[in-house]
Amino acid sequence: MTTDPPKTRAPRRPAADDRYKWTALTNTTAAVFMSALDGSIVLIALPTIFRGIHLDPLAPGNIAYLLWMIMGYRLVQAVLVVTVGRLGDMYGRVRIYNSGFAVFTFASVLLSFDPFDGGRGAMWLIAWRVLQAVGGSMLTANSAAILTDAFPEEQRGFALGINQVAALGGMFIGLVAGGLLSAWDWRAVFWVNVPIGVFFTVWAYRTLRETAKHDGGRIDWWGNVTFAVGLSATLIAITFGLQPYGGHTMGWTNPLVDVLIAGGLLLLAAFVVIENRASAPMIQLSLFRQRAFTFGNLAGLAISIGRGGMQFVLIIWLQGIWLPLHGYDYADTPLWAGIFMLPLTAGFLAAGPVSGYLSDRIGSRGLATGGAALFGATFLGLMCLPIDFGYWIFAVLIALNGIASGMFASPNSSSIMGSVPARLRGVASGMRATFQNSGTAVSIGVFFSLMIAGLARSLPHTLTAGLQQQGVPAHLAAQVGGLPPVSSLFAAQLGVNPVQHLLQPSGALTHLTTAQQHTLTGSEFFPSLISGPFHSGLVIVFAFGATLAFLAAIASLLRGAGTGPTAKTREPRKAPTGETLARPDR
Repeated sequence: MTTDPPKTRAPRRPAADDRYKWTALTNTTAAVFMSALDGSIVLIALPTIFRGIHLDPLAPGNIAYLLWMIMGYRLVQAVLVVTVGRLGDMYGRVRIYNSGFAVFTFASVLLSFDPFDGGRGAMWLIAWRVLQAVGGSMLTANSAAILTDAFPEEQRGFALGINQVAALGGMFIGLVAGGLLSAWDWRAVFWVNVPIGVFFTVWAYRTLRETAKHDGGRIDWWGNVTFAVGLSATLIAITFGLQPYGGHTMGWTNPLVDVLIAGGLLLLAAFVVIENRASAPMIQLSLFRQRAFTFGNLAGLAISIGRGGMQFVLIIWLQGIWLPLHGYDYADTPLWAGIFMLPLTAGFLAAGPVSGYLSDRIGSRGLATGGAALFGATFLGLMCLPIDFGYWIFAVLIALNGIASGMFASPNSSSIMGSVPARLRGVASGMRATFQNSGTAVSIGVFFSLMIAGLARSLPHTLTAGLQQQGVPAHLAAQVGGLPPVSSLFAAQLGVNPVQHLLQPSGALTHLTTAQQHTLTGSEFFPSLISGPFHSGLVIVFAFGATLAFLAAIASLLRGAGTGPTAKTREPRKAPTGETLARPDR
């Protein structure tokens, strides 16, 4: 008969270490919150921003400005987080993190003083959001590693959970904050970062310190270049694929899209070959030998794609259709869309910290798997709603979606970070963030493509027939009905009535009766026409989202048996290079 060895208490940490860990948690939580907030705050404030810089959303070429305002920030973060995570391992995580705070704050100041209008104003915003994303990458790539160094193992899940809740909470709260701030002034969307950024930048430089050894080393330039260019080319191809080309509703037949996707995938394949041979690789491919790391990141990628696409679709649904049908003026839809999305944010903020606390005690696998499954179930529920839904059932479904996201995020992050050796936590944190940011960037392209495919089936006929019923001449009705579905989708999101916008220059409105003019230029005509085709698109995108969520649940289940606080642990094994690889602890 064997007996377990007696349990021993971990040595008591010095009071200074206890104080420092809470300082690190507070500062990094504010950092990832701000970085994530800026990834979503623009999404809901776009109607006000476009009006503020006097940019016509239906003019040829302006669709690209909108896409890059949304996707540019995420693309840069997806490309850079692994690199700056590696730089943190080499030269000091706190040093890179503090520099990131300064860069992020500086870019926020410049964003809030856009001196231009029209296309030049849009380019100013896009350019400085790229710099802002560089600073945000430096923050997010190193925050989890700083926390993992600062907290003891038994509290690590709680700390990383709070940090992850702040990151995703910023994404959810950005939807509300964008609506509230844009109702005051579109520049306030960027002003909000300035005082907070200045305070926390100074505090970070004064209080944070290096608690882990950094190993110096070299930059893997070939790996960095092939990864950055390959991923950028692939994501840029997605933005071109969403725009009309050669009479087609989307640009997937554009040869440039084919070249960018093929070139991007070839460079990413070359990146893997380079990393296998490099003496100081940009990423540690050996980490993928850990089941918790591999399947945790795959699950996180699937959930990120589903979550990012769902938020985008819900905003279009509310701002472009549901709110106008319920009598809300287009100018007020960003504010009210943010308010009506509050249950989503509340559900996430309620579940996130609790799941992080529980993951330290009962393990991560069950919580993360259950959260992914519930996430998929809410997609099925949303798919069954009519376009003009009753609000309370909608509120319950998005609240459950937020709870599901909270159940998944903290345990999944804790499982990933707890499975890697201490000296590789910076690069592991960057790899985790890359999966998440890539998923969010790709989600808009994927969901948009599916939505446009659903609209293209019936929108032209529906729009043409509806205009002719109101007395619009057949040739003009066909011209408006032939508007690319992507333009109608952007018009719905940005609060522009394309019917009035396109008919007014032709003078067709003046030949109609007063009642017909009132109907065509009113807030309900276009939303009513687009609601049927939009529902066809919703069914497609929500079915795809549910599929992603259930695949994430399977991946989460495959991460390995949870060990929990009472399970026996095995000795770590040695990697082929002689480096010790940690066993998945959850």
